[in-house]
Amino acid sequence: MNICVVALGKIGLPLAVQFAAKGHRVIGADVNEKVVELVNAGTEPFPGEFDLDRLLKETVGAGLLTATTDTAAAVAESDAVVVVVPLFVDSEGVPDFGWMDAATKAIAAGLKPGTLVSYETTLPVGTTRDRWAPMLAEGSGLTPGEDFHLVFSPERVLTGRVFADLRRYPKLVGGIDEASARRGVEFYEAVLDFDERADLPRPNGVWDLGTSEASEMAKLAETTYRDVNIGLANQFARFADKTGIDVKKVIEACNSQPYSHIHQPGIAVGGHCIPIYPRMYLWNDPEATVVRSAREANAAMPSYAVDLLAAAYGDLAGVNVLVLGAAYRGGVKETAFSGVYGTVEALKERGAVPFVSDPMYTAQELTAHGLPPHNGEQVTAAILQADHAEYRELAAADLPDVRVLVDGRRTTDPARWEGVRRVVIGG
Repeated sequence: MNICVVALGKIGLPLAVQFAAKGHRVIGADVNEKVVELVNAGTEPFPGEFDLDRLLKETVGAGLLTATTDTAAAVAESDAVVVVVPLFVDSEGVPDFGWMDAATKAIAAGLKPGTLVSYETTLPVGTTRDRWAPMLAEGSGLTPGEDFHLVFSPERVLTGRVFADLRRYPKLVGGIDEASARRGVEFYEAVLDFDERADLPRPNGVWDLGTSEASEMAKLAETTYRDVNIGLANQFARFADKTGIDVKKVIEACNSQPYSHIHQPGIAVGGHCIPIYPRMYLWNDPEATVVRSAREANAAMPSYAVDLLAAAYGDLAGVNVLVLGAAYRGGVKETAFSGVYGTVEALKERGAVPFVSDPMYTAQELTAHGLPPHNGEQVTAAILQADHAEYRELAAADLPDVRVLVDGRRTTDPARWEGVRRVVIGG
């Protein structure tokens, strides 16, 4: 097949490489000229994605993957179009469709009869049928479901392990009609490989959920579940702090039974998915009080971590505090909705002087993200925000003036922090 992947970001580019590695001819379309230039040179535009550099060089070198800024022209050459353009929401969860609208209009301009269009960007329920289908029809003059096929098929991968996740998890597809769904299933069966899993209710592979709305809801539901679960764990942890209970032992005990799957508490829930998609679900379903409460509970955790620091240290006014980790999770160079921002703001509200360090970021990069870099200033307190592997080896000797450490991820080794008051959430 000839395939167009629209948006070559941290999900789109691995998808394009995956399709090309299966022998299909892929054109990646992106508005960023620098990304297009790097991809055409076989150079990875962002670090940290396992196996991407090797596979990118192989597929570009074989002439199976090219990139362009002309989306309409790329679509005109393609049998299938996969859309992974970012969708942003504001603090209230209201979607900003600007980038996706622009991409959809460009796709419509190049759309030809017989093409499959698959949206993988997480969307509010009903968007594929009610927004994209009319927009594609208006811009192309073609009839959805008759002249071209349209499906929603959510990405279900984590950055850093995209290729492994593509094999591990079933690919969900929902069409605006039965013919679109069949075409979507056939497409993904031709471009993906799947590991066999015995723990699934039906064989791994491509699962037709019946409608685009069901597929849209499935993605929102699975990510919202995680946010609600973490919110519950955080509530348990805060109660444990009040009562002198080690919540980690409690959760381990609960999860020894197959009916309990309590997640781990922590300082923050970050990234492009879990903090955002529950808000998107609430936009669809404002009566979902459980979802709203969990989101509020998780959003409050950076401030709670600073409260723990103040309780252990005392007045924080004028105190230099080092925040360890800018990334939203360990091993990933990404600050999207990271807890670092809430932590820094909460420290400032208490009069502290925050600094940030991260083994994956230079001081210049931290500054560019609006974060105050640590350049050797004396610090007497620290908060661990990201669970980078490097922090497992961190010791009191590395921060000799620190009196109190709040480990928001239970990452540090207690034995390495003798002489320092080490505080964990729920502990």
